[in-house]
Amino acid sequence: MRPRNTPPAGAARTATADDTEFRALLDRLSDKATADYYNPFTTFDWPPTIPTDGLWMSPELLSVHGTELMDELGPAQLRALSRWESVNFYSLNVHGIRELLIEVTRRIHTPGFELPSEFFHHFIGEENDHMWFFATFCLKYAGKIYPDKSVKLPEAPRDPDIENFLVFARILVFEQIVDHYNVQLAADRRLHPTVRHINRLHHQDESRHIAFGRRLVQLLWERLLDSGPDERTRHELRDYLSRYVTTSIESFYNPAVYRDAGLPDGFALRRRLLAHPARQAAHAKVLHKTTDFLHRIGVFDARH
Repeated sequence: MRPRNTPPAGAARTATADDTEFRALLDRLSDKATADYYNPFTTFDWPPTIPTDGLWMSPELLSVHGTELMDELGPAQLRALSRWESVNFYSLNVHGIRELLIEVTRRIHTPGFELPSEFFHHFIGEENDHMWFFATFCLKYAGKIYPDKSVKLPEAPRDPDIENFLVFARILVFEQIVDHYNVQLAADRRLHPTVRHINRLHHQDESRHIAFGRRLVQLLWERLLDSGPDERTRHELRDYLSRYVTTSIESFYNPAVYRDAGLPDGFALRRRLLAHPARQAAHAKVLHKTTDFLHRIGVFDARH
């Protein structure tokens, strides 16, 4: 096995391949990033407060939506839940962005990543901006960022081809889940303009990141298949990503949120909601772009 810092073989083949289509995509995305550039420190006009007598999260995106509890909660409780689930969503973004920045920064301008490194500069800069405005929202209007309580999966295999595929597959899963929320929140006129603005800007940038990520993940998967992994390895990869998808969606059910919203026994409530058929259907809706893509390129099979 190669030492940890040795250039990833799969990525090297991806970056040095004569892939005209990938190069053209990177050029288009870099040009669009330049054209869409904004300074986050001057773009936002942060109001002193965001009223707590309004919604901070679309009711259709709440973790109780479609369940009996949605009808049992009074308007004030639903508003409180929307406020704290909103803060949880932005907190998840802060933690997820921190992880992806570490992984992408490890790879920029390293052998094997020459081709995407120009776009990585846009990616890193934009994600750093996103982390700043999500953290600012949480600290300014809630006084805290929820800590990262996500379940840690077993460490990914150290084989460089597999490691790089899983890194960018995880990033893509995270971004597509978040973007589902961004699109709906940006368009919801019931929400405060600051909430809509944050989500609109994030979607604007993430649409480029997702286009890049889908192509890169597909290329890394194809190169990985070229190395002839056995069926056991492919099953382990599918199982790892399936668990990552599950833990990602379950992070939206935070017992601390339920406590802050005044709902009793948050851990029991979390278990109840996660098992509810209506929530399972909601998960499928949030995840359909991700799972459809992973099925289409052959990562997932009929069991996933």
